[in-house]
Amino acid sequence: MKLTAYWERQLDKLDSWEEQKSRQLPGWRDRKHRRTLAGVLAGADVVLIGSATIFTKVDTWVYFGLWAGSLLAGGAAFFLLRVLTGRMTAGFSRLLDEREREWRHRVTYVGYQVLSYLMVAALIYLLLVSHTEEGGARGAMMLSALLITGTTVPSIILGWALPDDDPEDFEEGMGND
Repeated sequence: MKLTAYWERQLDKLDSWEEQKSRQLPGWRDRKHRRTLAGVLAGADVVLIGSATIFTKVDTWVYFGLWAGSLLAGGAAFFLLRVLTGRMTAGFSRLLDEREREWRHRVTYVGYQVLSYLMVAALIYLLLVSHTEEGGARGAMMLSALLITGTTVPSIILGWALPDDDPEDFEEGMGND
């Protein structure tokens, strides 16, 4: 019984946080802004993977500059996309309607598939670089880059594919009040 009450309190907190988040950035809640952020996030993922391939081949400061820059740009775009796509990116939300639930299930499945393929690519890369100098570190950097990329796929898909919100939703209090 205590676990059920705790779980309900946690879900209430998540719902409250989602309601608060749904009122943020009202001028950005359109396809144009979401697609821009999805492009920034995808670009940051590509730079992250590219920097992992040149790890140990360039100066350390160049690698960490690329890595940190892509993490900052990608992290900011990822956070903003999560705000703009709302409850669909949350793990647990009782407030989802059927459309939002369908979108979440669809992108979660695609994200899982992409992440699975990226982990196979990481395995192949690890096998190829295992006998090179610092092969373990190079493999670990690629694995982390591909893992980060795989976890951003659902947000990229939602950011790119979601249609504009219906203005009537905002008038009913679902968006900004």
